Amino acid sequence: MRKENRQSLITYSITVIVAFTVGLYFGAFSNPFAIAAPQAATPLVETKQLTQSEPLFSLPLSAAVQLPLSPPQVPPVLEKATPAAANPIDKPEIKVPEQAPAAKTNQEITPPPVVLTYETTADYLNVRVSAHNKSDIINVVEKGTVLEVSSVTENGWLQLKDGGFVHGGYAKPIKTEEITAAPLQKADKEVKTLSAKEVKVKTLSVETKVNEPTSKVESISGLTAEHIATILKGTDLEDQGLEEAILQIEDEYGINAFFTIAVMKLESGNGSSKLARKKNNLFGLNATSGDAYNKGLSFKTKADCVLKFGELIASKYIEKGYTTIEKVAKKYCPANSKWPSHVKDIMERDQDLL
Repeated sequence: MRKENRQSLITYSITVIVAFTVGLYFGAFSNPFAIAAPQAATPLVETKQLTQSEPLFSLPLSAAVQLPLSPPQVPPVLEKATPAAANPIDKPEIKVPEQAPAAKTNQEITPPPVVLTYETTADYLNVRVSAHNKSDIINVVEKGTVLEVSSVTENGWLQLKDGGFVHGGYAKPIKTEEITAAPLQKADKEVKTLSAKEVKVKTLSVETKVNEPTSKVESISGLTAEHIATILKGTDLEDQGLEEAILQIEDEYGINAFFTIAVMKLESGNGSSKLARKKNNLFGLNATSGDAYNKGLSFKTKADCVLKFGELIASKYIEKGYTTIEKVAKKYCPANSKWPSHVKDIMERDQDLL
């Protein structure tokens, strides 16, 4: 009986010791503060001392209770996250006002108009309202006048800065570089400009000056359509629409209108010749001796014949050096030595009609 009590006491003691040891072991892992703060692990040290102390009695290992040696899973220690990291404060969104585009410090400056300078090459040059030979003449400028030109039209007319148009065939640029006009800058008094010239010929805007005819074929007559109509009045050339054609070849080629009318009257018998009536050929163009009528050129209108005459005189005579009535006569009508004097006489009589 006493032996059984002793065995029970031993078994009870072993059970208490094992339970106490296991309790300390699990307590060390289950205490979060033991891991987070090692300095507070005093009980663990005490437990270690107890486990290393001499046992009250020894038992074979086979008789000992087999316990799992792997440590139990320790739940992760949750550190307190700082409020700023875990839950960022929702700050009110600050809207930065959009900045307006910076004002242009350098304002775009419109460049002043470009002005070109031309010098007239004809003795007298008509200034017209519009860029065609049918428009009214508002001024006449002499040879050598410097013109301030703002633009050049597609058909070769020069638009003057101060108003009006002149044909570009009778003026040449005097500077290759463009001159920028200063709006408030006064014109150089030493430069002869159209505006200064207008003071001398201002009366021409009311009554156009008719220039006295000369032997020079390439010159400005100063005639208007009304003047030409007066000169042709009472002849078969009247009311044939010739006025504009005569002025056109003067504007385009520089052929003096007095000269054109005089040759027309002389060659067509004032428009009464057979060539003039049947073929509208007023100048005897290609009408050689022997068979003048059949060889003579034919035109749809008399005005077309005038335009052809101007083209012929410009390209075949003036450009070849035949620039006076006397020189033209040697090629145009070599058989008639009096041809130049006849032409000049008609020109003088026509001027007297005005």
